[in-house]
Amino acid sequence: MGKAKKVKEISFEMPNRVGLLAEVTAAIAGAKVNVNAICAYGMEGTGYFMLTTNSNAKAKKALAPLGVAIEERDVVEVEVSDKPGELQKIAKKVADAGIDIEYMYATAGSGKKETCIFLTSDNVKAIKAVNR
Repeated sequence: MGKAKKVKEISFEMPNRVGLLAEVTAAIAGAKVNVNAICAYGMEGTGYFMLTTNSNAKAKKALAPLGVAIEERDVVEVEVSDKPGELQKIAKKVADAGIDIEYMYATAGSGKKETCIFLTSDNVKAIKAVNR
């Protein structure tokens, strides 16, 4: 089971267009910032981004020329083993503690670990529940 901790997520929205993800990631990569987890999608003409990085300060500075209003909020990060059932175990612990998960996104791949990001109705309580 993974270990939960508090991290800061940055989020912003922009008018959606072809190449927007490439433009945003080029700005971040150009600042030598690593994206740890990302959720990006377009809906009704708007591109939405939520991400955690190894340096939000550098990421925000790199994104400033794009004219975005960046919000920063506390979220829960859980690093879990990349195997079946791990997300379910975390979701059950959070549910059993009576905490609502407002949203979540994660990395996935062929490695041994995944990073899951959660915004919950009570992040402090969620961290305690996952770490039990």
